Amino acid sequence: MLRDEELIQGCKVGDKRMQRKLYEQYSGVLMAVACRYSRTEEDARDILQESFVKIFKKIDSFRNESSLKHWMRRIVVNTAINYQRSKLYLYPMMDVNDMYDLKEEAVALSDYSFQELLSLLQKLPDGCRVIFNLYAIEGYKHKEIAEMTGVTEGTSKSQFSRARKLLKEMIEESQLERNYYAMERG
Repeated sequence: MLRDEELIQGCKVGDKRMQRKLYEQYSGVLMAVACRYSRTEEDARDILQESFVKIFKKIDSFRNESSLKHWMRRIVVNTAINYQRSKLYLYPMMDVNDMYDLKEEAVALSDYSFQELLSLLQKLPDGCRVIFNLYAIEGYKHKEIAEMTGVTEGTSKSQFSRARKLLKEMIEESQLERNYYAMERG
């Protein structure tokens, strides 16, 4: 495994071998990010490909202010947001006052594999999925999300609330199915 500094220098001079090494070293982790923002693996691959094109074009602007992985992850997130931007208004708003307390929604997720959780996220409507990822996983504030996506802060909050509600319903439904199958086998 090559060090980031070597990869960066090689990519800056357009070394195809170094670009391939950078891709091989980071495509897995960045694909996982792209999958969280997309409904299908095909969409995630498109996001990843477009992201790497941007990474190779912008590698000269990398300033070591954060890790290379973090910098590239940010590019993937922004690419995914742009990919989904036109879909953010397709779903009805919820009143922000109807938001549930996160503590009340605690559900044991340790029984779920990464792939099962990813599958649940991918079932969310596009707007909800993007906002949920940005807020719950990436750690952005609703004000930042509003600026990034071009929606209002209230829309960000309502989409996040809707995403939580839908995820909770999907998890509860999944739990019922698991319990039913366990009873049948048992």
